[in-house]
Amino acid sequence: MKPNVLLICGSLNQTTIMHQIGRQLEECHVYYTPFYADGFLGLLSKLGVTNFTILGGRHRRDTENYLKTHQLPVDFGGKSRHYDLVITGTDLIIQRNLRGKRILLVQEGMLEPEGWRYHLTRALRLPRFFANTAATGLSDAYHRFCVASNGYREVFIRKGVNPAKIVVTGIPNFDNAVSYLKNDFPLRGYVLVATSATRETMRYHNRLNFLLKVKSHTNGKPVIFKLHPNENIPTATREIRQFFPDAPIYVEGNVHHMIANCDMLIAQNTSAIFTAVALGKPVISDLDTETLRKLLPLQNGGKSAERIAEVARQLLATPLHELEKQSVRPSLSPQWKLPPFF
Repeated sequence: MKPNVLLICGSLNQTTIMHQIGRQLEECHVYYTPFYADGFLGLLSKLGVTNFTILGGRHRRDTENYLKTHQLPVDFGGKSRHYDLVITGTDLIIQRNLRGKRILLVQEGMLEPEGWRYHLTRALRLPRFFANTAATGLSDAYHRFCVASNGYREVFIRKGVNPAKIVVTGIPNFDNAVSYLKNDFPLRGYVLVATSATRETMRYHNRLNFLLKVKSHTNGKPVIFKLHPNENIPTATREIRQFFPDAPIYVEGNVHHMIANCDMLIAQNTSAIFTAVALGKPVISDLDTETLRKLLPLQNGGKSAERIAEVARQLLATPLHELEKQSVRPSLSPQWKLPPFF
């Protein structure tokens, strides 16, 4: 009898990652769901309050359109059947119907910096989503955690993640940067500026200073902008036009192809930076080049989905009670161990 596997999507990046993994699990009944929440967060998402997150808004629309376009089997909220394994791109929220199931967590990309919200979340044991992706892996509610690189493995262990649960597999979308060199994006030889939706997620960002920084590094080269899909597009466009009145501004389009054709990338904190680093492009960002190279996802020719699927098979082949025994980590300091469910 084929096992049932639920893949929880979110942003379009998470959704495409899940689809690549799902395609490798041909021996399973695979189903997909847009990201969801229960309890108070579930209510807020129904009211549209969380539309700036993967619970709604453009993220939700893009995911639903992707699932429909690719004719993938959907089980909204994983409510229609029992699942032997759940694969998710985030543990900032652990939904109630996942309790008592095998859970495989997959790193989705670059983490947010460990700012004051991260430290406050840890100190006061606040819900992990308050710290955004900086708190990835801290739930300890999963049985395996597939991460991008050995550099990130060190980061997660420092944060307190159980080393026994971490598997370095690489991550889809960021494991084969050379494939983006073959593209049909028409422009070449420019400085690409990839903006972030920092303000829309209630974090401080001085866009004026950022644009002045861009201006100081362009050295007369042509500049194009790729806006984050969650940004306030009219506001971002108006700000850019004050400094770059004629620069092309893209809302849609494949940012990896734009990076492949650029001479330099200027960004803040976006996973797309890894494509530039892997392709040897000069990068100006919030992280120094040495750190970026250390964290760079494995470039394994696009094999990450296969490796993650193999981890999934190992979980399916192991009785749940054995996995729970393996998950015990007595050495984890209790004052830093967050409750697995909020």
